[in-house]
Formats: sequence, C-alpha cells, structure tokens
Amino acid sequence: MTVEVHTLGCRLNLSESEELRGMLDGTQDLVVINSCAVTSEALRQTRQTIRRARRARPDARLIVTGCAAEVERTMLAAMPEVDGLVANAAKLDPRAWNVPAPPARPLRRGYTRGFVQVQNGCDHACTFCVIPQGRGPGRSRTVGQAVADVRLHIDAGVNEIVLTGVDLTSWGSDLPGAPRLGALCEAILAAFPALPRLRLSSVDGAEIDPALFDLIAAEPRLMPHLHLSLQHGNDLILKRMKRRHSRAQALALVEGLRARRPDLAIGADLIAGFPTEDEAAHADNLSIIAALGVVHGHVFPFSPRPGTPAARMPQTPVATVRARAAQLRETIAQVRNAWLEAETGKPLKVLAEKGGTGHAENFAPVRLPPGTQPGTLLRITPARVCEGILEA
Repeated sequence: MTVEVHTLGCRLNLSESEELRGMLDGTQDLVVINSCAVTSEALRQTRQTIRRARRARPDARLIVTGCAAEVERTMLAAMPEVDGLVANAAKLDPRAWNVPAPPARPLRRGYTRGFVQVQNGCDHACTFCVIPQGRGPGRSRTVGQAVADVRLHIDAGVNEIVLTGVDLTSWGSDLPGAPRLGALCEAILAAFPALPRLRLSSVDGAEIDPALFDLIAAEPRLMPHLHLSLQHGNDLILKRMKRRHSRAQALALVEGLRARRPDLAIGADLIAGFPTEDEAAHADNLSIIAALGVVHGHVFPFSPRPGTPAARMPQTPVATVRARAAQLRETIAQVRNAWLEAETGKPLKVLAEKGGTGHAENFAPVRLPPGTQPGTLLRITPARVCEGILEA
C-alpha cells in the first residue's frame, strides 16, 4: 500500500501535504493531488500533474484536494483520470479519507526546515483573488497548538521553523483577546530558546503589529527575510485590487525596518498586467523593485479568476501581460544579482539542504562543500557568484 502526495502552490500546501502523508501512509494504494488555483497557470499545472500521475500509477486511486478542488470542482470532477475530490477544508480530517485517526507519532527525520501552519483562510476581498473561495474564512491555531507543532519539528531535528498561513499576519484576529502575530512569535521563541532560526512566510505589510515590527528589526533568531504580499507599485492599481496599503506605506515600512536591521532582505509578490494597468502604472510597478530592493521576487502574470471582480474589469492584452511580467522578472534578476555580488566576502550562517546547497539567514542561496550533511548549520564566506548561487 503506497501513498503518493503531489503538492502544488504555496508553503501552506507543503505543510498540509506532510500531514496528509502521515495520516494516509500505508492505508491504501492512493495518489493525492494537493492542488492550487491561484492563477490559470497553477490550474494548468494541476491538470498536468493529474494526467502525469495517472500515467505513472494507472491502478491507484487518484484523489484531488486543495484550492482547485473548490474553485474548479466541476471541471476536475469531469477529468477521466480523477476518482474523487476531497474538500479543501476537510483534507486533514481522517473521516474524509475513510481512515482511522492516526496515533500521535514523531515526524519523519531527514528534512531541514519545518513548515508550521498557524493560520488558514482569509477574510479580505482582494478583487483578483480566489483564495477565500478555496480556503474559506480566516481561522487561527491557538498558541498552544502552534507551540506543540513546533515541538514535533524540533524533536525531528530541524534547525529552522517557518510559520505559514494564507493570511499569516491576520493570525489571532479570531481568538479570544485578538492577539497579534508578534505575540505568537514571542511565545515560540520563549518556549524554544535553543531554536536557532524562525522564519515567516509571506506577510501583509498592512498587518504588521508593533511587537512583530520590533522582532523583525532586532531579534537575531527571527530571520532577516521579509516576503511582502505587495502585488503592485502603483496606488490606483492597488486601490482597484482592494489592497490595504499604498506605495508610500510599503516604502516607509521597509525603510523603517532597514534603519534598524540593514541586512534585511526583501521579497515580494507582484502582479503584471492587472486590468486597466497603463504604461505609467507598469513603470511604477517596475520602479518599486529597486526602491524596496526586492531580491526574492514572485511575479504573477495576471489571469482572470472565475467569480472575482477583476475578471469583470477591462483586461490588459495577454501579450502585454506576458511582456510586462518578463520585464518585472528581469528587473528583479538585476537587483538580485547585484545583491548576491555584494554578499561575497561576508561570513554567512547557512542551513545545509539536500543537493549540496543551503540558504543563508537572508535566504541567499549558497553552494556548500561536498559531503555537508543536510540540516547542518555552518558558517560560509562566499568568494563568488556562479549562476545565481553564492560559492565559497
């Protein structure tokens, strides 16, 4: 009985797939596609993964879960390769899979960082986004539940914990007393004084609370790597997206943090070709990359998602969207390459991973000496950049 889980999309899906493997392992001959629907490309990749998995395992039962199983339920259910769908909200419930609740057991060893889901769902209504349809309203895990999950990963030997969520910085808004994410980070760091590295996944800059700001600015065990759900650099487009920050607020946030932590590395999600985006708006999108110093960029060519307000807005031509996305990626690559060159000659603390590479605290990629054991923390002084990776 072998269970195979294919993961698409976000770090939250990665975390949930680990739980699925533990829950389903050895129960049936099964292939699970933990899908994504954030863009039309993600949906294409989901369909492609389904077809590839069916060819590889023609006799296994193939089940689809994840966001695409909610947003595109009818289309996926009609695929001949698919035997069934499990609702996204139910995918970690053993009853949805007709299996007994698994006994508590240690997590498997052999991986380098632990993804801990502390939040799910979203209460916002960005005009381009289908995630609330796929994930439902915002829900937070309690401090006690989060600490217990962190303990499982630490007991499995990991040296880095990554906190994940659909809208991570809204954590706590549905809990008694409405605690903020900064309080959760403080609780985890206090509970595990030997934990060397705590990292945040994507955050909404508009929701960063004062305690979290102070931790990002000054806490050495909270990694100097902030990935912003930025989406655009033009104020009018941000309003049409129904985002809750302006360009000036994003710049002020990063400037304030860098004043106290100069080594802070910035990542950002950016959408190219949003409806009504003209050349001036695109220029603002390009210019905010250098203004913020974005070195970890995720560029999404806009694609209309079903049932969203943005799908009803005047659309940017597809060829223009693709060209602008390419310009955004090239601009990020230029800023990133200059940043990597500036990192040479500096001693970096690196967490070793499989394949002979690792990541520094600021998430710069580093090629490691042969034979380095995955999960090891070591200090490296890179001498050069080769094909986008720092090398000693």
